[in-house]
Amino acid sequence: MSVPQRVFPIPAVLSIAGSDSCGGAGIQADLKTFSALGVDGATVLTAVTAQNSAGVRAIQIVSPEMVAAQLDAVLDGLDIRAVKLGMLATAAIVAAVADCLHRRRPPHVVLDPVMIATSGASLLSEDAVASMRSRLLPLVDCLTPNLAEAAVLLGVPCATDEAQMAAQGRALLALGPRAVLMKGGHAPLAEAVDLLVTPEGTQRFAARWVETGRLHGTGCMLSAAIAAWLARGATLADAVMQAKAHLTATLADR
Repeated sequence: MSVPQRVFPIPAVLSIAGSDSCGGAGIQADLKTFSALGVDGATVLTAVTAQNSAGVRAIQIVSPEMVAAQLDAVLDGLDIRAVKLGMLATAAIVAAVADCLHRRRPPHVVLDPVMIATSGASLLSEDAVASMRSRLLPLVDCLTPNLAEAAVLLGVPCATDEAQMAAQGRALLALGPRAVLMKGGHAPLAEAVDLLVTPEGTQRFAARWVETGRLHGTGCMLSAAIAAWLARGATLADAVMQAKAHLTATLADR
C-alpha cells in the first residue's frame, strides 16, 4: 500500500547505481552532484564495490528483488522529477528497473550505460547489454554513452571523429531513446566535444581540455548533472550545456 508522497521545495532526483567505496563515482558522485546543483538526492543501490584509484577489488551485486523493493519505496514516498541510471550490473537488474520505469513513467530518465570502470574492470554482464538494448533504451529520455559504450551497444568499432560520433548517435537513436549524447572525451579531437543527437538534428557542445589525472567518475557526474537540470525544468539542450560546464569546472578544481 502506497503512502502519500512527500513534496519538497526543491526537486528530487533518483540515482540508480552502484556504490564506490572511495566516493569518486557511482552513487556517491551522483549525490555530490545533486547537492552542488541544488536538487534533493535519493538512491537505489544496485551493487557494492570495493575500489580505489588503482582499480576495482571486489563487487557484490544486490538482488533484483531488493532493487525493485528500493525503487517502489522511493517512488511511493517521494515526488521524483528525474531518474539517473548508472551501474546496473546484470540482466535481472536491468529487467527489474525497466519493469518499474514502464509502470511508473517518471518525467525524465537519463541513462549512463556503465559497462567498464576507468580502471578496466567489467561492470555490466554481456547478457545485460542485450537486455539494456531491447528493454531499457526505449524508456530513456537521454542516453549518455562514451565512445566505447556506444560501440558495444551497436556492435561496431569505436568512433574516432565527429562524423562517426554523429552517425553512431543516430544509430543508437533508432534503438528507442529520445535523445543520445555521444561523449567524445576519449576521441583524439582538438576540443572535448559531445554531440547531442535527437530526431530534430545534432547539436555540438565543446569545451577546452582540462589536464587532470583524476578522470574517475566523470561520466557519472555528467549524467547526474543532466538529470538535475532536467528536474529543475531546463530543456535537454540547456541541461547538457549546464552539465558540461559543471563538469569542466569540477575537473579544473581537482
